[in-house]
Amino acid sequence: MLANLPPVTRALLLTNVGVFLVQQLAGQMLLQWFALWPPGTIFQPWQLVTYAFLHNDFVHILFNMFALYMFGTPLERHWGSRRYTAFYFICVVTAALTQLTVSVFQHSDAPTLGASGGIFGLLLAFAMYFPRVRIMLLFPPIPLPAWAFVTLYALLEVFLGVTGNEAGVAHFAHLGGMLGAAAVILFWRAIDGMAKR
Repeated sequence: MLANLPPVTRALLLTNVGVFLVQQLAGQMLLQWFALWPPGTIFQPWQLVTYAFLHNDFVHILFNMFALYMFGTPLERHWGSRRYTAFYFICVVTAALTQLTVSVFQHSDAPTLGASGGIFGLLLAFAMYFPRVRIMLLFPPIPLPAWAFVTLYALLEVFLGVTGNEAGVAHFAHLGGMLGAAAVILFWRAIDGMAKR
């Protein structure tokens, strides 16, 4: 299966799984250096990227890697590896910056980790490029077109982020990844439109 994946998606999957295995051995030491810590704690600039390769537990990485495979594969094939790589890491960084901003207002000192910011960026891109492809919900098992699935998911993230009903989940990082995705796609469309004139 891995051999059939486009190269960057495959590399991201393998790197995330490899880092997760190292986490099981190194424990908190990796989190201290490479998770995304709020300003005023032990924040370092490289954490804007490295946090996206750390995960809390097996379920966390399983869902993120499944989504990376599901949405990243068609997007990398559509864009090519170079554009896909830039897109993914821009989403990771905008997710991190959004989360850092929110953490200042919330006076939080908890770290953020996980690929979800990049994944939510891919999710939005998938809905914008393949809006009519049907995605099957898990609960309840209802197929929805990608545009509807992503719209509902984004609204849920806003609700959970504002109300704080799901503590321990970086909902604003998810939204930040989507915001970065929208900005990049709109920029590319503007550039591509000018190139065709």
